[in-house]
Amino acid sequence: MRWWKNGLLLRGPSAAASTLRRKHPMSATSPLLLLRLTRSTFSYSRSFPNTCHASLSFSSYYSCQQRPESQTSPCECWNCGSSFSSVRTTPSLVCKSCRSVQPVDYSIDYFRIFGIEKRYEIEDLDALEGKYKEWQKKLHPDLVHSKSQRERDYAAEQSARVIEAYHTLSKPLSRAIYILKLEGVNINEEETVTDPELLSEIMEIREAVEESADSQALMQIHNQMEAHIKHWSEKFGNLLQDRKFDDCQDCIRRMKYYSRTSEEIVKKL
Repeated sequence: MRWWKNGLLLRGPSAAASTLRRKHPMSATSPLLLLRLTRSTFSYSRSFPNTCHASLSFSSYYSCQQRPESQTSPCECWNCGSSFSSVRTTPSLVCKSCRSVQPVDYSIDYFRIFGIEKRYEIEDLDALEGKYKEWQKKLHPDLVHSKSQRERDYAAEQSARVIEAYHTLSKPLSRAIYILKLEGVNINEEETVTDPELLSEIMEIREAVEESADSQALMQIHNQMEAHIKHWSEKFGNLLQDRKFDDCQDCIRRMKYYSRTSEEIVKKL
């Protein structure tokens, strides 16, 4: 593999390091060099499959003994510099050493926030709610009101993300849309219904809702909608396992309508 820096061909990591030493000489007592590279600086050339073009962004040249306090990685506490585990199942909300609230790590998905497996079916929603409440207690304003503005901002961001994660995972429809997004499939929220069969069903349900004489009739339709949501939710889970993403999107279209109808009925009750 070949590396390029400022038009200069480097034949490998060793050559790259040699070039940097000439331009940024280190003392003999500081042999370790921390090279911070951001992913965004690298681009792959399809025209030359064996060549990697890169603008190497070495933002910091220093030995481990001279690490500036302001230079921290996502695996380090912003306040004290303590290291977190490089492989985490849940985000490091609070530093175990200094107890400072940490910034949001957006590389961690909603499932990992609550320490659960990334799968569509969530068997114990009560347990999910319990973990959500535990997180919110740790981020309560009373616990950070005396902290620095920076840490209060981190706590507010963490709290907002936990709330968003919980509301997304607690409902079948939003959970389905989110897990497809993790698979690289984005759902068009503004897409209109074009399936004749579904359109006909929509018209019939709307007429039934409008003609309902009392809350008991509305509640009966509401229960039917919930049954439909459950049916298509289960079908979505099976199709997702088979990675049939087009069919998964059809399930989501139906779940969207049934969920919307159910919510409208609740408002009328």
